[in-house]
Amino acid sequence: MTIIGYARVSTKDQNYEAQVEALQAAGAEQIFKEKESGAKSDRAELVEAISSLKQYDTLLVTRLDRLARSTADLLNTVEAITQKRAYFKSLQEPWADTSTPQGRMITTVFAGIAQFERELILERTREGRERAKAAGVQFGRRPALSADQEREAIRLSDEHGIEYAAQILNVSPSTIDRARAKAQATQQT
Repeated sequence: MTIIGYARVSTKDQNYEAQVEALQAAGAEQIFKEKESGAKSDRAELVEAISSLKQYDTLLVTRLDRLARSTADLLNTVEAITQKRAYFKSLQEPWADTSTPQGRMITTVFAGIAQFERELILERTREGRERAKAAGVQFGRRPALSADQEREAIRLSDEHGIEYAAQILNVSPSTIDRARAKAQATQQT
């Protein structure tokens, strides 16, 4: 049941010594330290700290913002710790302690909120795409040929072959093939 500390500052000019002292005072036997932006979720020392956890160990931070920048990032990190059958604890936020039933409950509530937030974002994105499509916005790559150029490509390929048409219109032969297939499908309907 080892307490493993994690200290992080964002820039090279900052100093994590105050964090290290607080973690040591709280009983951290080993401390992983790094100077890295919290926006990165794959920080080397954090990955190493989590990897070093054994069952019933605790990963300790001074404040939640030293561990994660967003609720989703925090929950993913806490989940990685939980999968190791270890605990997470923050000194400044006493409710963030997964070794207690209350801490686990709060973490579960946060997980639910994060999931709800992700679903709302997906729903808003879907609705936005539908409104844009209804307004005539085209998604995806711009077509290589306009409708007039497609008709010309078909005429040229009928008369001189696909390679010739592709060379004249400065597109690949497969673009000419797709234009021909599209025209055939339209004629069949």
